[in-house]
Amino acid sequence: MSLHTLPYDLLFNIAQYLDVDDIHSIQACCKSLRLFTLTRPVYRALAHTLLLRSRPLPLPAFARLPDLQTPDLIRAVNRAHSFDRAWRVRPPRPASKNWYTIISAPPGEEIDWLSPITSSYTLCATKSGKVVCWDVERDLCLAEWDPRQLELKPTEKGTPGREWELWKCRVEFDEKAVYFTMARVIKKLYDDNRVMEFVLMKLAFPPEDPIPPPTSAMSPIPNPPAVPHFFPLTTFHTRGVVMNVFLLDPPRRLLSAFVWVASSNTIGLYVLLDWDKDEYVFIDTGVECLISSNWSCILHDDQIVIHSEETDAAFQHFYPLDMLRKFIRPRRNTEPSKGHRRRSSESTGGLPTIIAALSPVKSISKKFVFPPSATAGSVPNATAETVAASSSGVDPPSILPSEPPIPPNTSAPVPTPEPNPNPYPFPPWYPESAHFVRQWWPTLHGVPRLSCTVVLLAAHDPDTHRTRFVLAQHYFRVPIVRDEPVSILTGSTSETADASPGGRSSTSKADDDEMLHLWYVSTPFEVVCVLDGPADTDDDEEEGGDRPRPLVAVDFGHAVWIEYQGDPDPQRHRVPKCLRFVTFPPVGGNSGGTRQAAIVRTLEVPEELDLNTVETINIDQSQGAVILSVKEGKIFILRYE
Repeated sequence: MSLHTLPYDLLFNIAQYLDVDDIHSIQACCKSLRLFTLTRPVYRALAHTLLLRSRPLPLPAFARLPDLQTPDLIRAVNRAHSFDRAWRVRPPRPASKNWYTIISAPPGEEIDWLSPITSSYTLCATKSGKVVCWDVERDLCLAEWDPRQLELKPTEKGTPGREWELWKCRVEFDEKAVYFTMARVIKKLYDDNRVMEFVLMKLAFPPEDPIPPPTSAMSPIPNPPAVPHFFPLTTFHTRGVVMNVFLLDPPRRLLSAFVWVASSNTIGLYVLLDWDKDEYVFIDTGVECLISSNWSCILHDDQIVIHSEETDAAFQHFYPLDMLRKFIRPRRNTEPSKGHRRRSSESTGGLPTIIAALSPVKSISKKFVFPPSATAGSVPNATAETVAASSSGVDPPSILPSEPPIPPNTSAPVPTPEPNPNPYPFPPWYPESAHFVRQWWPTLHGVPRLSCTVVLLAAHDPDTHRTRFVLAQHYFRVPIVRDEPVSILTGSTSETADASPGGRSSTSKADDDEMLHLWYVSTPFEVVCVLDGPADTDDDEEEGGDRPRPLVAVDFGHAVWIEYQGDPDPQRHRVPKCLRFVTFPPVGGNSGGTRQAAIVRTLEVPEELDLNTVETINIDQSQGAVILSVKEGKIFILRYE
C-alpha cells in the first residue's frame, strides 16, 4: 500500500506531526496528497499549532477563525507562517510596490494615542480629548466622540475635554466592539486626596460591513452605509493615585483599577463587579508598592489576580469575586444620561473610600531565570545589527565554555548550580516602561491564554546625561507555578514553587520552566523619546516639566522602536534616526534547552516619512504592520512581509 492510498484518518494522524513547510512539500508530491493537505482539518491543526506558539493569524476586520471558509483559512495560516519564518532569518521587507498607506489625522488635531482595531480600522485619541474611529482602507472617519459633550460643573476649571486622556482599550471580537476608558484629573495632588474621573465607553460596530463598496463608478449607494457608534456606559470617580485601569471582562461588565495608597505605600484594589449597578468595592490589599515593580491585573477562574514583577521574581495575589462581593458599597451613579451628558458622580463628600484592609486568599511567587552573565550584559564590539539575546540559561556553544564532564556515579551529592544573577539589577537599571500583552486575537478552543511582559530598562549616566536602554522579555501564565506553592502569607503548602519535579511529568516541568525565562536585547541603545506634556501638579505648585515618552511599541511576538544612530549631540534633532525591529522567541521555541540568538533589524521607511516628526508608534504583528503618526497630521501604515 502506497502513501497516497492510505485512509484519510491515518494520513491526518501523520499530518499532526508535520509543520507548514512539511505540508507544502507534501503538496508538491502528487495530486491526491495535495488534495488531502488542502482540507480544513489539516489547516485547522496547523492554525492550532501556530496559536500555541503565540503567533496570531491575519484575519480581515472582526472575522473569527471558526467562521472562515477553508480557502481563507489556508491563506491566513500560510501568511502567518511566512511572517514567523521570514522574520527569524531576515529583516521584514516592504510587502509590495504600494507597501505603505498615508491617512489623514482628524483636521486640526494632534494624535496623542493610536492603536489598530483589526486590519480595517484604527482608533486614535487626540490631544484635545477626541476619540476617532478611522477606516484605513478608505481614509475615512467613521465615528467620532468628543468629551466636550460632557457638561462641566460650574466649579471645575479648564477647557472642556482639554485634560481627557484615553487610558485603556480592549477589542472584543465576538461582540464586534471596542471598550475603552477616558480619564482626567479633577484634583491634582499626588497623594490619597487626588481625585480622578473616568468615563467608560463602547464603540459598537454593526453586523454588516460598515462601508459597502459601490456597485459601479456611476451608481450611488442605495442606502446610507452603516457605521459604528460610540456609547457611554458608566462614569466613576476615584480617590488616590490611580496606577492603571483594567477591562477584565467587558461581556461580564467587570472592571478593576490599581490605586496607590500613599499613607501605607500599598496597592488599593478598586473594582466594579458590574458597571451597570450602583456599587463598587475598594480595599487595601496590603501588598507593598515598590518603585521597581511592574503591575498587571488578570481575571482567572472567577478570581482577580494581581500580578507584580520585581527585579528578581514575579508574584501573584488572588482575590475570588465571591469574597469581594462581601465588601460592596453603593456609589452615586453609573450611567451617563442621554445625549452623552454625564450626571454628577460621587460628590466631594461621596467619593469612594477604602472599605477594608483585605489580604489575598493566596499569594504565590516564582523567581526569574536569568541568562548567563557572561553574555547578558552589553557587548562592546557588537555590530549595529547583531544583538546578543538569551533566554533559558544556555547560550550558543560558541559563547559558552565547554560542558564539564559528567561526574562519576558516587555517593557524594552533586552540588546544585547557583542560579544566574540578574544582569540588570535595580539600581542602576530601572523600568522606564512596562508592557503586559495578553493574547487578544481570535483563537481556537484548547489554546491556553498566556501573557507576555516586555520591559524597557533604562540606566541614566549623571555625567554624560545620556540614558541607555535594553529590552527584557518573558512569558508567564496564571498561575505562575503549576504545583501548589508555598503561601507567602501562611507558609503552608504541599510543595514549594522551586520543588523538584517529583509531582509533575517531565513534559509539564519543561513547559513550565519556559515561563519567566528572561530574554534580552542586551546591547544598550538610545531610544528616541518625545515630550508627553507636563506632569500633574497642583495649582499652587510650580509647573512640572515635560514627561519623556519612549517611542517603543510591542506586540506579543515583536517590538519596534525609533533609535538614534551614532553619537547624539546637544542638538538631538540633527542626529539620524532609524526604525528598529526585533522578534521575540516563540512559545515552545526552547528546543533543546536553548533559543536562537536574536538580531535587531533596521526597517526600511518611505522617503516621505521623517522620523524626526514621529509622535506615536504602534505595531500589529498579525498584519505585519507598523503604524506611526507625525506632527504634520498624517498617519503612516507600513506593511512588511
